[in-house]
Amino acid sequence: MSKVFLIAALLFGSFFISTTEYPYDGYERTGIRRLKWVEDVQSGKIKSNRLRPGAFYPLSSIALNLDNRKVTLTADGIPETDPGLQSRVDGLFRGLNTNYSMTLLDMSPGKPIRYAEHRPAAQYQPGSVGKLVVLSAFFTGLKHVYPGDFDKRIELLKTKQIRAGKWALSDHHTVPVYNLETGEQVKRKVRETDVFSLFEWVDHMVSVSNNGAASVVWREALLMHIFKDKYPSLTFEESEAYFKSQPKSELSEYAITTVNQPLRDLGISEDEWRLGKFFTSGAGSYIPGRGGSIGTPIGLMKYVMALEEGKIVDAESSLEMKRLLYLTDRRIRYAYSHRLDSAAVYFKSGSFYSCDRKKNPNCGDYQGNVYNYMNSVAIIEHPDGTRYAVCLMSNVLNKNSANDHLALADKVDDLVRGK
Repeated sequence: MSKVFLIAALLFGSFFISTTEYPYDGYERTGIRRLKWVEDVQSGKIKSNRLRPGAFYPLSSIALNLDNRKVTLTADGIPETDPGLQSRVDGLFRGLNTNYSMTLLDMSPGKPIRYAEHRPAAQYQPGSVGKLVVLSAFFTGLKHVYPGDFDKRIELLKTKQIRAGKWALSDHHTVPVYNLETGEQVKRKVRETDVFSLFEWVDHMVSVSNNGAASVVWREALLMHIFKDKYPSLTFEESEAYFKSQPKSELSEYAITTVNQPLRDLGISEDEWRLGKFFTSGAGSYIPGRGGSIGTPIGLMKYVMALEEGKIVDAESSLEMKRLLYLTDRRIRYAYSHRLDSAAVYFKSGSFYSCDRKKNPNCGDYQGNVYNYMNSVAIIEHPDGTRYAVCLMSNVLNKNSANDHLALADKVDDLVRGK
């Protein structure tokens, strides 16, 4: 047994190889086919590179950190800043470009809640972090379908098959597609004819940040709000007929309200976080955007706190959403820090950039000279019991900020753990 595998086994009771977002032992619960691929890797049928030890937590180990803790909040809806933690956070950003903002919450059990911030109300284009907004709207929609039965919501997620249609077009991000009969997995772009379960579409949206999947999930959330208990039997053809029969202006208003209202219910204002358009041009041809998208570190932190408190829809939905955010895929940006190798990381990252080729013909990916947003939401859970959340946003022109995010992750982990 390799040294890395031995460490994982000692920490978590068992070891598995995974390139999925949902915990490795979740296939039976979810029906997500690529989790069956993980089982085949574990059994030795398929060989794959192993990930960091923190990827090997089982489903049963994931819990909410604040559901049984009382958190005293200010009028702004966040805890008071902790003087000691705040002083150290202030030191992190001395000499750094001012286009960085962060909120930090230490929620380690057995210790007082500690909060610190840096430019928490600064506004950024959230990019793919906005898919968390779609996630909460989707689980809100599930409650409209089955108000008093969470088990039926999970069964619907697992069994209802959904066609992509033009809504999913187009996106350069690939999704993993696993063939249960042949044992072959390929990564490819989403096609108009693709059919996945609701659980798989949500997983594609979160784990590989597929824009087409995000548009499909938002569409289904909207249909749940509209059709409620009739949604389980709704066909793709019926939904297409509905969208084509409605005025686009009314659809736009309803879609924006549907996706953003869960934020308002949590006390997150329109200036702190909002989503204004679908993630693909195909979806935009059905429902135009309006109002633009904005995110702030304080808005993101309010969301994370509500998730950990079990207040997004209900405790069962919040826990299921957290499971979907569990990072067992390749770690990037903030999550790449080796300080986090043995930690469970719940993660969503996003970027959004634009290049003016007249100013710089060589302007590269994630190095925009017009704007260059890079954002991360991360919940970190170390084996020693340390638990904290970070919401980091930046807009630094002409450079890929991934290394800066990585360096900040190292420093944040050290200061939270008192090093």
